[in-house]
Amino acid sequence: MQKKKDETYPARKTSTVKRILNSEFFDYVMIAIGMIAYGMGWTLFLLSNDITTGGVAGVSSLLYWGMGVPVQVSYFAINALLLLGALKVLGFRFCLKTIYAVAVLTLLLSFFTDLGAKMHLLQDQPFMASIIGAIFCGSGVGLGLSFNGSTGGTDIIAAIVNKYRDISLGRVILLCDIVIITCSYLVFHDWEKVIYGYVVLCVTAFCIDQVVNSRRSSVQFFIISRHYEEIARRINLEPHRGVTVLNAQGFYSGNDIKMLFVLAKKRQSSEIFHIINEVDPTAFVSQSRVIGVYGEGFDHFKFHK
Repeated sequence: MQKKKDETYPARKTSTVKRILNSEFFDYVMIAIGMIAYGMGWTLFLLSNDITTGGVAGVSSLLYWGMGVPVQVSYFAINALLLLGALKVLGFRFCLKTIYAVAVLTLLLSFFTDLGAKMHLLQDQPFMASIIGAIFCGSGVGLGLSFNGSTGGTDIIAAIVNKYRDISLGRVILLCDIVIITCSYLVFHDWEKVIYGYVVLCVTAFCIDQVVNSRRSSVQFFIISRHYEEIARRINLEPHRGVTVLNAQGFYSGNDIKMLFVLAKKRQSSEIFHIINEVDPTAFVSQSRVIGVYGEGFDHFKFHK
């Protein structure tokens, strides 16, 4: 006898496709916002005040100051070469978003460079210009990396390393960029400018880690309640997180109890607490931060192939 065809399958498939498309669209929007922040930090605060940054942006700045090459031209050319080498390691999907990020930033650089030359923000306060510019740059890079893209350059190198090693993205970029910052002495012959460049590097690396880690940070819950089934069902349906039911026993009372174990994103903590409070305000709850969670719905394993 022929089995009845599942009539809900096309609807589920359509819903899945829409969810993927919405997620991809959101990624591209956030990458664009990140590139706007990076472009503003680099050109309005750093480039216009002769302060060097790292990566391809730093190389482009040195070419601009030393030879008059427009930053958008050298930035695009260098990144094009790096992306050709990254296609095999990072995959087409990562490189596609990075190409998009580089294209958006390249188009913005001409406008921001002219704007920075006219405005001369913090011209007499190079230290403040370094700090503010680095915050903008680090936040922009962090957003790009959080949504599977990057500004190119040493970000590509950092992404390759981070794919196989659980090493801080900011630390990798910091190590790659020290040489570029030091080379600015050959252009300005001023160690003060080099020191400001080091300040930019440190603040940028810190901001990258803060943005990336805040998005990836996770928490775990241990929940003891007589209404554990209702709490588990609500957590499954609303924040869409898996729940594990553990058999436990109270040492003093000797009573058998059920304990729920939940792993969730940090931003979902308030929603889970709201569910627990609605179902059982007397529940015993333990929440703690976890260093890393790997698997479906969280981060991917990093390993050598």
